[in-house]
Amino acid sequence: MNELIAKIKELSTAFFADADLQLAKGNKAAGTRARKTSLELEKALKEFRKISLEESKK
Repeated sequence: MNELIAKIKELSTAFFADADLQLAKGNKAAGTRARKTSLELEKALKEFRKISLEESKK
């Protein structure tokens, strides 16, 4: 679970950095990276939810 949380933190940091670049400078490549990272982040958050529910049932 700790590894998953670390991955979520890493992905969210990368997402916000790229999203800020897109907003501030109109960097299209950063927008593409942010969208890709958002999909990876979505998968990681779903996995967290699944694991969290399993842990709460114990």
